[in-house]
Amino acid sequence: MTSFSRFLTAASVALLALGAPQISRADEFSSPQRGEIERIVREYLVAHPEVLQEAMAELEKRQSAAESEKHKAAVKQYSQALFSSPRQVVLGNPTGNVTFVEFFDYNCGYCKRAMDDMLTLLKNDPKLKVVLKEFPVLGPGSVEAARVAVAVRMQDKTGKKYLEFHQKLLGGRGQADKAHALAVAKDIGLDMGRLDKDLESPEVKATLEESFKLAEALGLNGTPSYVIGDDVVIGAVGIDALKEKVNNSRCGKPSC
Repeated sequence: MTSFSRFLTAASVALLALGAPQISRADEFSSPQRGEIERIVREYLVAHPEVLQEAMAELEKRQSAAESEKHKAAVKQYSQALFSSPRQVVLGNPTGNVTFVEFFDYNCGYCKRAMDDMLTLLKNDPKLKVVLKEFPVLGPGSVEAARVAVAVRMQDKTGKKYLEFHQKLLGGRGQADKAHALAVAKDIGLDMGRLDKDLESPEVKATLEESFKLAEALGLNGTPSYVIGDDVVIGAVGIDALKEKVNNSRCGKPSC
């Protein structure tokens, strides 16, 4: 077999690895023919292992593109609940030209470090709308803290007190739970009688159920996770990556 033919054979294998349709069925070859094909392919791949690397890189690229399209479709389908739900905290410019949604857990160490990224964007970008959604996935203490956070939002229409609560609780030491969250709420001067009453309201349960439903639809499995425009970003990726996503959503390029 010529080197060119062997290249075509290896290329076919690479295409098969990427999910391309088979040109011929295996049962169309005799046992000796299949053995010869396997030997030729094996020899070529041993001599040229970079072919497999290239195939896997292309496969990952295609899978990433497919996942991105899936995310965009989910964002579009659930845009109302993501960007304009009455059960969310809105900071920054409520009519901004880019919406930055963060799903977080008060016991998430990565969220603690990522909080500064959100605050920096909030401070430096007057055209950014920031939406915070409680997504308590790290145990009972996280659920308790998130319930208190929802009750804080219920008595604070401006978001200012919520942001103060958010910074103190997420930035504080120790395990976040109901007691810790209530202490922070009291410390920032909230009406504790109303807070206790709101904690028992159906709104608290409905808010957290909405967040979990959205997270499931978007394929979020951890915190922090973001929706920026129609892009889904999972993990604490850092201020530069977040800023790039904001700019891409705003003007179609990494910097505007």
